[in-house]
Amino acid sequence: MKKRLLFICTLFTLTASAQISKPRREYVEYLISTNHIDRNYQTGQPAYVKLQAFAGGVPLENTYVHYTHGDEMMSQSASDSILIRGGEALIPVGTRQEPGFRTCHLHFQVNGREYKDMVKVAYSPERIQPVIPMPEDFEKFWNKVMKKTRSLPMEVEVTPLPQYDTPTVKVSLVKLLCGENGRSIYGYLSQPKKEGKYPVLFSPPGAGVKKMGPSMNYAEKGFISLNIEIHGFSPEISGEEYKELNKKYGDYMYVGLNQPQEYYYKDVYAGCVRAIDYLCSLPQFDGKNVCVTGGSQGGALSIVTAALHPQVTCVAAYYPAISDMNGFLHERAGGWPKFFRDEETIAKMNGVPIDQAVHTLSYYDVVNFAKLIKVPGFYSFGYNDETCSATSIMSVINSVSAPKKVVITPTSGHWRFPATNEESIEWMKEQCK
Repeated sequence: MKKRLLFICTLFTLTASAQISKPRREYVEYLISTNHIDRNYQTGQPAYVKLQAFAGGVPLENTYVHYTHGDEMMSQSASDSILIRGGEALIPVGTRQEPGFRTCHLHFQVNGREYKDMVKVAYSPERIQPVIPMPEDFEKFWNKVMKKTRSLPMEVEVTPLPQYDTPTVKVSLVKLLCGENGRSIYGYLSQPKKEGKYPVLFSPPGAGVKKMGPSMNYAEKGFISLNIEIHGFSPEISGEEYKELNKKYGDYMYVGLNQPQEYYYKDVYAGCVRAIDYLCSLPQFDGKNVCVTGGSQGGALSIVTAALHPQVTCVAAYYPAISDMNGFLHERAGGWPKFFRDEETIAKMNGVPIDQAVHTLSYYDVVNFAKLIKVPGFYSFGYNDETCSATSIMSVINSVSAPKKVVITPTSGHWRFPATNEESIEWMKEQCK
């Protein structure tokens, strides 16, 4: 009797489970595209966003999609709604008379649930030029900084961290002197265990004061890699300690705006150059190939490092920050950290006059370093990036005269697809000789 009861209960459970099994697809599915497959238009040309939406596989009918649109990161200039018929709606986004981007935000409801999305379209993006000036003494300024930095003794502390090792990669913590008054940076050095000579790869970090870990992926691919932090705090301290440090130092990008010689990023840029010096001093370095790669702030620092260090042989930069930073003063989207966008960002400048801040930032803006790049580059970003504007990124890419491969994935935001990441790694391997 008990066995029979157990069988019945089991059968009921399996039957009920089948009745309410997890769906393999969403009930409402939609796709956003434009009437130009690459989302690129010429100035003066109207753009349209196409929405295709389905509920349970059936095209949506008589559902309103509401939308706003305007120039990238600026106030939305128009709003309206349009009826979805036969599962489709064609939304007008307008045009631009100057090269740049426009943004369309849209949303609609099905059964009380709201669906939201955003799409950006480009107008003559290959013609976008930076608006921040390049100081006449730009190269002289940085040559002086680099000379002083590289005159410092190569003081390095290396601590093996076997707890991070893999069967093929060994990891160490590196502390490297990079500035006056004992300022240092920390990083994780990942090296292939197999004997031999290898190309070196430098990977600077994204923005923030936050805990990081070793990145062994590049070592697994055959590089000696160093990924760093830039603030002088050991990455081995706890996450809670880093949260407290972030509260205290999180607005570092506003420190020292009153003078180019005092700006926070001076020692950061110098530290990146010092990191390359260190990597090139390793006995396992193959003596030829030096790669730099990163995204966001890391993309910016990669370009800066490639411009400042003569031994760098290739650069792979994703959605670089710190680019065309005075864009908002020219009524167009500027780069992260969005200086001059509003009263809040201006207040963080602690009373430094806008013209003085622009003067200081012109020595640090990535577009001015991009003009000095002489090595092959891999540059990638997505139009939907709301952290580093597409306008500022294109101003960087268009400033590079050296050989370049540009990979644009329009639907991505401030992130990248794994496939694109793998493509950049393969590209760097191809550059190694």
